[in-house]
Amino acid sequence: MDSSVLLDVQHLRKNYPVQKGFLKRVVGYVRAVDDVSFQVFQGETLGLVGESGCGKTTVARCILRAVEPTSGKVLFRVGDKEIDVTTADKHALATVRQNCQMIFQDPYASLNPRKRVRDIIGEPLRVNTPMPESEHEARIAYLMKAVGLPSEYMIRYPHAFSGGQRQRIGIARALALNPKLIICDEPVSALDVSVQAQILNLLKDLQDEFGLTYVFISHDLGVVRHVSDRVAVMYLGRLVEIADSQTLFSQPMHPYSRALLGASPRPHPKYRGTVKVLDGEVTHPPMDAEGCLFRDRCPEACAACSEGTPTLYNMGSDTNPHYVACSMVTRAAS
Repeated sequence: MDSSVLLDVQHLRKNYPVQKGFLKRVVGYVRAVDDVSFQVFQGETLGLVGESGCGKTTVARCILRAVEPTSGKVLFRVGDKEIDVTTADKHALATVRQNCQMIFQDPYASLNPRKRVRDIIGEPLRVNTPMPESEHEARIAYLMKAVGLPSEYMIRYPHAFSGGQRQRIGIARALALNPKLIICDEPVSALDVSVQAQILNLLKDLQDEFGLTYVFISHDLGVVRHVSDRVAVMYLGRLVEIADSQTLFSQPMHPYSRALLGASPRPHPKYRGTVKVLDGEVTHPPMDAEGCLFRDRCPEACAACSEGTPTLYNMGSDTNPHYVACSMVTRAAS
């Protein structure tokens, strides 16, 4: 693995059994994540976008091994070593989790209502880095200041804070162990628009200050465009396009990416009434599904789209890769 690569996900799969009847007999599987591969480079922000139910959060949980992947590899670089998260033992997994943290979507549900803020932020420190209590208090105060909260608030309970302040507490907890990678699972979707901007700017400032790497999961394309260096588009458990942010938003190649951008409203009178709503909804494909999973909703689909599963193909250059998984696009370019 290249030294600039912090996280390397290879052919990741996660299947959930479908049970039926009184005896809970397994009659099939839901392919929540289906052969997903991508890399995250040190210091960058990779945006992961797609409709609700396409498997974004499942990918994040598999990376942390909060759920057990069905197959594939998740290689995480710690110093000069590479750790495969999917097969790591207890000790190696603890090392990974110290260096890879998560910010959750719901700031209300992600904090224990029975604990004070100093206990919420300080728990990772007490478990992983034993030190005198005075040093713990000083570290907690420093983290609260870093996320824009007065240190006097550490004796309060979560119910005393607004949604934006609670998310700042969650960010401080994620920073407690000086991680290299933070997975942001829709961290601003539950917040007001004005508060969203504050949290996004905070995340950017913290990235510059601490040298963080982000995997930013969202279905809000405006937010992803603002924070991401590269963007990966996901549909029904598969990646359909990966490119740098500027290229993807200006020249999307996959029909699904173009549909997502077309459905996103633009704040200009010139574009009034031009929003195109994508027909249909995300569904779970059967285990033996072949071909492009988007073909039933794609306005450009043809008979060839049902033949074989499209794989990511580089339509860009070596210095500026643009990966697309669409047989129509690759066929037209060849």
